[in-house]
Amino acid sequence: MNSIQKKILVLVLTVLFIMAAIWISLTHYNQKMQNQYNEILERYLIMNEVTSDSQQIVTTLNNYLIEPTEANLKALHLGEIKIQRTTDEVSKFRNVDNDYALTNYENLIDSLLETMNQSVLARTEQQTEDYLSAFSEASRISKYISEMTLTLIDTEIKTYERFYRSIIERSEKLRILGFWLLLLITLLLLLLAHWFSKRITRPVIKLTEAAQELSMGRFDLKIEVDSDDEISFLAKMFDKMRININNYLSEIKQKAQLEHELQQSKLLLQESQLHSLQSQINPHFLYNTLDILSKKAYLEGSEETSDLLVSVAGLLRYNLNKLENSAALFEEVQVLKQYIDIQYARFTDRLHFHMEIDESCLGVKIPRLTLQPIIENAVIHAIEPNEDGGIISFCVKDGIDHVRIEMEDNGPGMTEEKIKQILQVNNNKGEGHFTGIGINNVVKRLNLFYNRNDVFDMESSPGKGTKVILKIPKTRRVDGNEATPHRG
Repeated sequence: MNSIQKKILVLVLTVLFIMAAIWISLTHYNQKMQNQYNEILERYLIMNEVTSDSQQIVTTLNNYLIEPTEANLKALHLGEIKIQRTTDEVSKFRNVDNDYALTNYENLIDSLLETMNQSVLARTEQQTEDYLSAFSEASRISKYISEMTLTLIDTEIKTYERFYRSIIERSEKLRILGFWLLLLITLLLLLLAHWFSKRITRPVIKLTEAAQELSMGRFDLKIEVDSDDEISFLAKMFDKMRININNYLSEIKQKAQLEHELQQSKLLLQESQLHSLQSQINPHFLYNTLDILSKKAYLEGSEETSDLLVSVAGLLRYNLNKLENSAALFEEVQVLKQYIDIQYARFTDRLHFHMEIDESCLGVKIPRLTLQPIIENAVIHAIEPNEDGGIISFCVKDGIDHVRIEMEDNGPGMTEEKIKQILQVNNNKGEGHFTGIGINNVVKRLNLFYNRNDVFDMESSPGKGTKVILKIPKTRRVDGNEATPHRG
């Protein structure tokens, strides 16, 4: 199957190759002409520099003759070195046409330097007439050098006149060639773009028409696209989807009928469950009975038994409230204390419970039955199986934007896999003995209540106990009313 990507890649590579070849050719040709231009220009500049150097050295010689100081003599030597270096550069441009003129040119420069040295020597020996005569000769030679420079430049211009004409002709031809190449590439690209767009848009149009038919509910028309790329595969998958949708519609109709029958069965089941619940013992009657028993035990002098019955009754009364209702953290802590009192009566010295509470944090709102199921889970797994008992710590701290509640035990701990199993959405294991509410239920209610998923966290590892951390946002507070503990 030829993919669309492959077609686009071939098209792009073809265009890039043509453009790159043209660009490389033009660049090479332009660079070649530029190098030739630079070479000619360098010839003219060096020759002109010889004239300038000869005039400068005559001026420096005149300064020395007037004032024969060490500085002027040094400047004269530097000028001599410079003109010799420039003369060496001129010698590199020797060819058949300028060989004779260039030889005379070099001789003139040598004569200038020789005359200059004679003038310096005569000035040193205080031979005034001789050094003035030598200086005049040097000035005359400098003028000859200037005239010879013009002659050489004129010779160079005549030599390269044909070269200039050829460059102009080639530039004109190159301009015409570039124009036709640009026109040819443009036409080629237009043809390729037209062919390529037709290859893609034709099957796409067919798919669009088929989609319109499907949008009108006609799922019985077969979708056919003549192509050998991804669009053909897309059309086949689209047709398969049409068949599946048609089958799904039939299944939905059947399921709708089954769901209607199932709903009728659920209504009957709920009605039977309602009758079953109505036949159970009224929990309020049980609470009132426990209240009477606690008072009777208190009157008989059994204060410990009375307190235990009060804790059981308070816990039962708190559980009678709907889970949908929220409570202040203060209420949850009071219920937790009642639950711990019951467990103290059960485990005696085996249970060690440490509590550390920041009283300023007890006003935040929290779902009912949040703390007690978590502590109950710690009792079940950390205290019950251990003959020596265990330690449970409960701590409430004030954070920046939340209240931090930590519940930790020194039980056997668990693995990361076990933690994931406990927190699974459909996991109903690990329910408490007293409330029948598991950790998973607490987590789901916390997430729903605060509309966020970072409220509950659990840390544990085998042999190192388990730690549950609640980060309760400070968004709901009790409006100035502090809840009070209830005693039967």
